[in-house]
Amino acid sequence: MRGGSRRPPPDEDRERLFDSLATVEILEEFLQSRYIGMKRFSLDGAAALIPVLEAMLDAAAAAGVKVVLIGMSHRGRLMVITRIVGTALRALIAGFEDVDPRSVFGSGDVKHHMGATGVHVTPDGREISVHLVSNPSHLEAVNPVLMGRARARQERRGAHGRGEVLAINIHGDAAFAGQGIAAESLNMSGLRAYDVGGVIHLIVNNLIGFTAEPEELHSSRFSSDLARRVPLPVLHVNGEEPEAAVHAGRIAIDYRCRFESDILLDLIAYRRYGHSEIDDPTTTQPLLYRKIKTHPRLWESYGEKIGVGEAERAALKKRIVADLSEELERGREIESRPVISVLPSWWDDYRGGHYHRSFETETAVEQSVIDRVTEALTITPGGFTLHPKVKRLIDYRKAMIAGEKKIDWGMAEALALGSLLLEGTPIRFTGQDCERGTFNQRHAVFIDVETGKKHTPLATLGGDETPFHIYNSVLSEAAPVGFEYGYSRDMPDSLVIWEAQFGDFVNGAQVIIDQFITAGEDKWNLLSGLVMLLPHGYEGQGPEHSSARFERFLQLAGEDNIQVSLPSTAAQYFHLLRRQARRMWRKPLVAITPKSMLRAEPACCTVGDLTAGRFYPVLGDTEKIDATRILACSGKIAHELSAERRKRSNRDTAVITLEQFTPFPREELREMLQRYPRATELVWVQEEPANMGALAYVRPLLERSARRLRIRSVKRTESASPATGSARAHGLEQKTLVRLAFERIGESL
Repeated sequence: MRGGSRRPPPDEDRERLFDSLATVEILEEFLQSRYIGMKRFSLDGAAALIPVLEAMLDAAAAAGVKVVLIGMSHRGRLMVITRIVGTALRALIAGFEDVDPRSVFGSGDVKHHMGATGVHVTPDGREISVHLVSNPSHLEAVNPVLMGRARARQERRGAHGRGEVLAINIHGDAAFAGQGIAAESLNMSGLRAYDVGGVIHLIVNNLIGFTAEPEELHSSRFSSDLARRVPLPVLHVNGEEPEAAVHAGRIAIDYRCRFESDILLDLIAYRRYGHSEIDDPTTTQPLLYRKIKTHPRLWESYGEKIGVGEAERAALKKRIVADLSEELERGREIESRPVISVLPSWWDDYRGGHYHRSFETETAVEQSVIDRVTEALTITPGGFTLHPKVKRLIDYRKAMIAGEKKIDWGMAEALALGSLLLEGTPIRFTGQDCERGTFNQRHAVFIDVETGKKHTPLATLGGDETPFHIYNSVLSEAAPVGFEYGYSRDMPDSLVIWEAQFGDFVNGAQVIIDQFITAGEDKWNLLSGLVMLLPHGYEGQGPEHSSARFERFLQLAGEDNIQVSLPSTAAQYFHLLRRQARRMWRKPLVAITPKSMLRAEPACCTVGDLTAGRFYPVLGDTEKIDATRILACSGKIAHELSAERRKRSNRDTAVITLEQFTPFPREELREMLQRYPRATELVWVQEEPANMGALAYVRPLLERSARRLRIRSVKRTESASPATGSARAHGLEQKTLVRLAFERIGESL
């Protein structure tokens, strides 16, 4: 985009643009001289980003935008925090000085990953709230998180939300072209489940990624060509022409606000230093950096262009450096890390930190609630033609509530969700084929077989004030999970659920799990109540349809950061969902859900189990047994062990089920073990191979909780793959596993 293709801006706009460039580049130069060898991922070479963002915020405020959320990686982040968000420079200096290190032992994050909140004031006095989203070094991982947060903020504002909340996503050229989550997020932008009325994408194009050049990074001419898969305009602009860049930024705002669609601005610039300030780029790009070394800074060349003389520029630099030096001294006087991000008021009633039993809440419901939800679930609009299989499902569910059949997993879930809607808890439910459910267990959306029209029974319970939204997600994990995490960040008063088609597929979202879901509280003091439903169970369906690899979540568990539960009955699942929504302790919940047990009689429950009781972290035998041995396990195999015991007429072996792994229920487990004073042996039984499942996690915990007992384990032998691909081999393995649990053969823990 050429600056000469339009009328030049007024003198006051040029002065503001010059001042912005000078402030940014002189600050970068100041930090470079004061903190030699310290990473800051400067904007040197791409300083035009700041006046572009300022122009965008001014135009957005004029268009009625009230809130802007910005997602970006580390390049230029510190300048955005100070110049755009408005954080005091002394707070930034305190980060460089690393004040009060004892306050963040084992937690916190580096300064160029932190989020920040503030207010931008336009030249005409308008105010616009600015939120910079926390992001790790996985550069594009923030893309869907930003979108999820924007969607939540828009929904909070009601009918005008899309016009009042704007998302700006700042990318690097190498990461935008190279990281798949960027493509996933672009694909999601126009879909009903994820639409946020358009995202403004801005590539800070350095023409280099770490040490790699464009021909090694993307196959097309521009790194932005990835965006051509979706219908959005792309503006390429020279970062050395700041007037044109600012004009392009205003165009981007006008387009997004008018058409509520994505637009991309490719700011082509360069990088004065290496990937970080401790790198020496001359070893890998000697010719390029020979030119860069003599290339003038943008504020100086632009100042010369608009008639700011050398003496005037020198005086300006002297004044700015003096102000910076004063801020430096103030920053060094700060004794504790300043807070640069403030949580919105809707988090006031919620808390994180370590778990305590006092956080628990009632989850049982009245019979009248069960009846009201059942009525909504089993009535269809007049003239609506159901599929025969769905009609049988409705009839079956009526029989469940009438006491003619036991309540299965799908009905228990529907009753839990419906009861929460009646209590005023909004619900957002997404996942791969989640409307029907992977195993035909849900059918939350009815489809008229004659007209194709849809009816969502649960949506009739809460109405507009307490919505129930359920969407089939795109066939991906990373971006959808990131979106739901982001949404949950601004909707603590909602139940936000993502379900994997099969639990194994959550592997595709590992970066989001590692960097946001399990570590967000520790790194950034940010909470989330996201629920992940992961179907799990060894059914002879092969390596990719057996294990949700929940051992990975257990390895990531620490400081009560997440909850990992394997509910073994429909009643447990009912109370687990209601507990997650009702209590004020907000932590992500990983619920390992069944497959074959969705309808199996041993996992079913009665209405009485829902109108009384709660979620029990440890379940004991329903039969009274004077046991000398205890089999401890979790999930589906608990029912198989109980069936085997009945088959053997065994009366000296108890089966207890660990329903929750983290926070680990030490007290509940001790209380359960005390029921069996004659027991001398505790056997941990799991379906998973020895190097997977819960074994490594529970080993030390069982040793501390059951000191008087000899502890052994029964499991599949260690394996590189979660499960066999042969259904017949699986059957033989499973029979052997169950048999060994009763024959006193097993390795000591």
